[in-house]
Amino acid sequence: MAEHRQEFERELEAIEAKIIELFAIVAEDLPEATNALLTGNNEILQRLTERDKEVSALYPETEQLANREILLQAPVADDLRFLLSVLRVLTEFELSHDLELQIASRANHFLADDLSPRTRGIIERMGSLASDMWRQAADCWYQRDRSAALALAERDDEMDQLYSSLIAELASGKMALPVTMEMTLVARFYERLGDHAVTIARRVVYLAGSPPEGSLPEESSSE
Repeated sequence: MAEHRQEFERELEAIEAKIIELFAIVAEDLPEATNALLTGNNEILQRLTERDKEVSALYPETEQLANREILLQAPVADDLRFLLSVLRVLTEFELSHDLELQIASRANHFLADDLSPRTRGIIERMGSLASDMWRQAADCWYQRDRSAALALAERDDEMDQLYSSLIAELASGKMALPVTMEMTLVARFYERLGDHAVTIARRVVYLAGSPPEGSLPEESSSE
């Protein structure tokens, strides 16, 4: 029985390691995507495309491992919450890295010099905030920190404010229409990246046990 439990724990640790790896890829590539957008560096886009293959491989591997443990071990309590949480957040990683690719690919659609100074400044702030939120989400998950999850939701309010500021700037008509249209999409991409980080934080509240007072609201469906 003890050996059986030890083997199960090793499998859980292997699954956790894959989740941490996915966190690292998304968190590390987010500032790279912003850099590509603002500099027009297509080499960055090529690197991110290669990294996306890693995400596409890790997703089914991790999903298969988690499903197998649920089927074979019939886990309960903390172990079951962990495995169910893993299955729930996997989509957030895949969607988020796809968004990063979309941001970086906009370097092909216009010249960085086409952006107004205020637009560039807001994009830099949105990119920095999204990167911070994903690092917070990684720490939140690793430490099973419910209070950090609540703090992360507050950072999402900052992202919403930046989104509104950027949309207002784009509506001012200071840039060419094609650039304005592309940047409207980019604004939405950053907002969604923040939303995905918060969705993972909500799962940590569940993963850590019963929600504390003032816990996060229920998850909304991801886009």
